[in-house]
Amino acid sequence: MIPLFWGILHTLLVVAAAPWATGLTRRVKARLQGRRGASCWQPYRDLWRLLQKESVIADSASWLFHITPYVVFVAVWLAATILPTLTTDMIMTPAADLIALVALLGVARFFTALAGLDAGTAFGGLGASREMFIASLGEPAMLMVTFSLSVLAHTTSPAHLEEFVLAGHVGLEVSVGLALGALLMVALAESGRIPIDNPATHLELTMVHEAMVLEYSGRHLALMEAAAMMRQLLFLSLIICLFLPWGIARPGDGPQWLLLGFAAWIGKVAALSVVLAAYESWIAKMRLFRIADFLGGALLLALLATIFLYVSEAL
Repeated sequence: MIPLFWGILHTLLVVAAAPWATGLTRRVKARLQGRRGASCWQPYRDLWRLLQKESVIADSASWLFHITPYVVFVAVWLAATILPTLTTDMIMTPAADLIALVALLGVARFFTALAGLDAGTAFGGLGASREMFIASLGEPAMLMVTFSLSVLAHTTSPAHLEEFVLAGHVGLEVSVGLALGALLMVALAESGRIPIDNPATHLELTMVHEAMVLEYSGRHLALMEAAAMMRQLLFLSLIICLFLPWGIARPGDGPQWLLLGFAAWIGKVAALSVVLAAYESWIAKMRLFRIADFLGGALLLALLATIFLYVSEAL
């Protein structure tokens, strides 16, 4: 029953912490740009306000437009819950797999793009086209990072990868640094952050994700926004899980270790959110036609990491 309890706690914690991580990024970014900025708790208020409003749906929208927010929210939520963050002693740990995580994110992206097209607006088609263009380069890079780590640890399970790193089998290796660099680049694209996308704008020349959800309102928009927040937290947790797992509780540890794991996870999420805000304040939005070079570089880094690891394992 203990793994079931920790699994349920982790599932609820992912939903509860995602708006806070987004709010912290916005707050720090505003401070760095000389603005006061909203509170870290403002995303909670925004979601609550949207949940109180009625959803207005176009007459031309089909059933697909209605179910997409629920499918996207559940898919991203499930992808976030299979990552061990507080402890590896969770009920979802045996079924967790990085390839399944990529597949769940692909399902969410597929339905979001279809919903953008289903509304019949020019903005929805524009956003869906750009999203598929980004996904065609981001997903192969993400899978190549998974393959490179599987060559190193002989598994694609996040919990087993954490155990492999915590056991001291990974040192300062060039291949691991290349894989980390590729994952960071993919995380920026998958979570819709600068320089790939700007979640704070509604300009038709720059928006990608916002264009696909432009026709949503009320509770449907709240679900799409919550899914976007969980996606950002997911990639922060993924970086922590694969490359910074120190502090996580293991099976058999007492409650004090779980509290330590919770504090370590929150601290690392906060630190990465601050780094993300500083990076977005330092760099400008990239032109659409340069995204291929950016994600192509991520794919190249992941491929080089796989090759280096394969050659070193063969030797």
